[in-house]
Amino acid sequence: MKDIAAVIGSLSGLDTQQNARLETAWATIRAGLRRDIGVRMFDQWLKAAQLGDYCPESQTLDLLFASDFTANFVSGQFGDRLRMAWRCAGAGVREVRLRRAPNAVGPRVLELPQAETPPVPDAASLPQAPASNFQPRHSFVDFVTGETNHLAFSAAQAMAGEKPPRFSPLFIHGSTGQGKTHLLHAIAQAFSAHSPAAPVLYMSAERFMMEFVNAMRANETMMFKARLRAARLLLIDDIQFIAGKGSTQEEFLHTINDLIDAGARIVVTADRAPQMLDAIDARILSRLAGGLVADIRPAGLDLRLAILEAKRAIAGDPPVPDAVVDFLARSIRSNVRELEGAFNKLIAYGQLTGRSIDLEFAQSMLADAVRANARRITVDEIQKVCAAHYKIDAAEMRSKRRARAVARPRQVAMYLAKKMTPRSLPEIGRIFGGRDHSTVIHAVRTIEQLRESNPDIDADIRALQRQLES
Repeated sequence: MKDIAAVIGSLSGLDTQQNARLETAWATIRAGLRRDIGVRMFDQWLKAAQLGDYCPESQTLDLLFASDFTANFVSGQFGDRLRMAWRCAGAGVREVRLRRAPNAVGPRVLELPQAETPPVPDAASLPQAPASNFQPRHSFVDFVTGETNHLAFSAAQAMAGEKPPRFSPLFIHGSTGQGKTHLLHAIAQAFSAHSPAAPVLYMSAERFMMEFVNAMRANETMMFKARLRAARLLLIDDIQFIAGKGSTQEEFLHTINDLIDAGARIVVTADRAPQMLDAIDARILSRLAGGLVADIRPAGLDLRLAILEAKRAIAGDPPVPDAVVDFLARSIRSNVRELEGAFNKLIAYGQLTGRSIDLEFAQSMLADAVRANARRITVDEIQKVCAAHYKIDAAEMRSKRRARAVARPRQVAMYLAKKMTPRSLPEIGRIFGGRDHSTVIHAVRTIEQLRESNPDIDADIRALQRQLES
């Protein structure tokens, strides 16, 4: 019994002595690191590190950190330096492992007969997903699709899906106000829904540039790099704004290269296709074009009508008549954002004043916006386009001939002149060979009826409207 007690006492003494050597060596190593890497970097990443378990058999020491991310970052940036420092410290440490801290604190010498068991993470200590700053109204459900944006929409859904996409990065380009930012927010929300713990980072290219410059000035570029490279989904809006910014482009290139190599998802938007971006590093353009490039073209009349119908369905009172919806879709053609803004203006004014919304009210309220969007479509232009479409001579639009092959195209042209120009009925009649306004009324009513009963006529009208508006 006395021999056993003596052995236990000697082991206890060994534990105490080893702990003391570890504590002393760690204090010395910390002071050296603080001096070598700078106070700011040390305080950010290494100040809170704690000594963990030590195994005398393998001479392995655990250094414990607040999160897996911090442990991985420190291992990548300072791991070799830490291992060399411990080997030179004379504390019996040959290997250092950097890990997330379990509940236990301080060094503890393991009993030799027992195999080391890794700590079981507790739910409270797992990394928590950051609070979402993505706009709920910008979801896939709220994005109205059409021929001009279908590819970009489908690609965005694939990028946000649970299965890894077959392409990355995704490059979406289109003019201002066509829905690029909407898709970025929708991707982020859908991705976070099935991977809530995965870091998602969204910023404009301008914000990327400003943060990078500030990080360089504050000697915190490592922190900036670490935050970006931790993302599992990186979304950068309006990449054209880093044109000509050499150091920012260099950092952006390294970021996307590292993220692609790590299997992260990247989505970038711009107002032009990659090959049209000026003063952007060719290596960046090559990387961006190496994924999937999807464009969003200006919304056609059908899509503009669909967007307004979707907004009308959820707008509530006051009701918006079909005539007003049609007026908006035909008058506000510059971009979707302006179209939605015009609709919201009518609804807000109607709700605040209690006034009903009719065509006269809409024309008065949106006169400035309509003038800004107006592309002067002339009756003469309509006549030429319709004549070319139906393969007749443009002079037939003004002739007296009543043959069906001439009369029907002429009626279509009169209908479009009434719908797409500010000309009065008598004016339109005079331009079509001095006809009476009643002839124009008859033509308009005939084509309206045919559009409802004849799909071919309806398709012709839609095609001609798109051609005239383009």
